[in-house]
Amino acid sequence: MRILFHSELADVEICLRELKRAQIKLSKDAVLTSEQFAQHLKSNSYDVIVAEYPAPNWQGTQALELLQQTGKSVPLIYVTHIKQPELMAKLIAKGAADCIEMRIVGHLPAAVRRVLSDKELRDQRDRAEKKLRLSEARYRALVGNLAYGMCRWNMEGKLVDANPALVTMLGYASRKELMAQNLTGVIFRDPSIRKQILGGDGPENQAKPAEIDWERRDGTMVKVRLSGREVQGDRDKIEGYEVIVEDVTGQRELEESLRDKAAKDSLTGLANYRRLIDVLDGEIKRSTRTGRQFALLLFDLDRLKLINDRYGHLAGSRALCRLADAMCITCREVDTAARFGGDEFAVVLPETGAESSQFVAKRICGTLAADWEEPQLSVSVGAAIYPQDGETIELLLSAADVSLYAMKSEAHRSALQNQPSEEGEYRDQAKVLPNSSLTGGRYAPK
Repeated sequence: MRILFHSELADVEICLRELKRAQIKLSKDAVLTSEQFAQHLKSNSYDVIVAEYPAPNWQGTQALELLQQTGKSVPLIYVTHIKQPELMAKLIAKGAADCIEMRIVGHLPAAVRRVLSDKELRDQRDRAEKKLRLSEARYRALVGNLAYGMCRWNMEGKLVDANPALVTMLGYASRKELMAQNLTGVIFRDPSIRKQILGGDGPENQAKPAEIDWERRDGTMVKVRLSGREVQGDRDKIEGYEVIVEDVTGQRELEESLRDKAAKDSLTGLANYRRLIDVLDGEIKRSTRTGRQFALLLFDLDRLKLINDRYGHLAGSRALCRLADAMCITCREVDTAARFGGDEFAVVLPETGAESSQFVAKRICGTLAADWEEPQLSVSVGAAIYPQDGETIELLLSAADVSLYAMKSEAHRSALQNQPSEEGEYRDQAKVLPNSSLTGGRYAPK
């Protein structure tokens, strides 16, 4: 793998160490100026580009702009020392493949593998598109092709021919059995699909591949991509249509899996920070239109380091999953629960005000309190309401964070007053403020 770095040498060495630790074999070039960057792009080919943001001697996203000007489809990953999820989302929106904080640069190998998988998927799709733009001779040759199905139907929409590949793809025992089915009915009943596959009058109505679901003989569904053309007979009279059929079920499942992984936290299964930013952005836009509030809750799992030190890292990971389970059990389908950071979680509550958000926070704490698995857990909670506490993602996150750590500090002062100085059992340190405070997973006894 060839990687081009635009970064300070110290940060390059840190990135290389993480990549080699992940057993990624690579060769690298490193540059510091825009001139060097442009020259290397022109004279070499790279699999991935890793660029620092903000970078010395550069302005904004100049590295990404220079890459886009070359027309090369090389994924670019930004590494940054700035802890601003909103900024990361903006960089990705401009065309960056990913954005990694230097404090969690250990995620870089996984990001590299993911963007390369995405690129390979896009390349496969582009190659498939080119294969569909074939000459008449190529269409004829495909009749005996084992990879692509091919069929012909007459002007009335009746199937009159099919190749063995299509028979196998749809699970029929013979060509005769397949011919008896009304496979083309859905196409002829839907003018938009028919027009897309076969084209229409005028240069703006060019035929394009269309994807539909076809039912196999056993009742299961297969997603196919159809690309067709008119078959002309004597005196240029249209006699029927020929269609190439490509099974893209596996490809679409892979794409869905990649999208799912890109939006979810691998440990807890909750949404990750990127998905959280997308949800917040969508809620701000919707609330701007409707004039309705929404709430953001931030949760911090207390004393995760103590759990890791005393019970082991498996127990620490299990503790994160227990909190995630409590959030999933409590939240509505329209809510979004996310793992925001290492021990930080968030819940976005659409069309929810301050009072209702407090109720949800209490329910999550109550659900966690009912989990008597050891070690017992506690959480601190902070809340922000749009638009009172902020009209941007950054301001909302900041307001919720301030609220969270204010509660956390108050809980710590209360614990020092009510508990012995010696550490004791972990469960003795999991108590929370009286009067049903939201700073913990259990309520203090009256």
